[in-house]
Amino acid sequence: MRHLYQCPLRWSDMDAFGHVNNVVFLRYLEEARIDFMFRLARDARSDAFTGGSVVARHEIEYLRPLVHRHEPVTVESWVSKMGAASLTISYEIKDADTVYVRAATVVVPYNLKEERPRRLTAEEKSFLETYLDDTVHERPATRIR
Repeated sequence: MRHLYQCPLRWSDMDAFGHVNNVVFLRYLEEARIDFMFRLARDARSDAFTGGSVVARHEIEYLRPLVHRHEPVTVESWVSKMGAASLTISYEIKDADTVYVRAATVVVPYNLKEERPRRLTAEEKSFLETYLDDTVHERPATRIR
């Protein structure tokens, strides 16, 4: 299963060239990730990630410029890799017929009290497995057109 997040574009997201600034895309990913890892988990009555988590790595491939409009953009996310003490969330920021960005974030569960990484709990693994799709392989780089 994939998580779909409808992300509004804000006028302040634009840069001097009239398209969404590259840094803003990381905010879009963050909004989708928080909605996925926290809101969905709460809706599923799960305590997943209430102990904390940190971002260990971002990887982002910009495919097409995105210009301001009133309609939101869709951020599709899924778990592409899950280990004992980390997971990778993959994303596509897109419309029905255009992919603007492909990205991935490595997230590490973190014990906030002890200030150190920790292993995924059984409950977290159970929640994440619903969104696991490790069949999507890295695609060749695409040039901006």
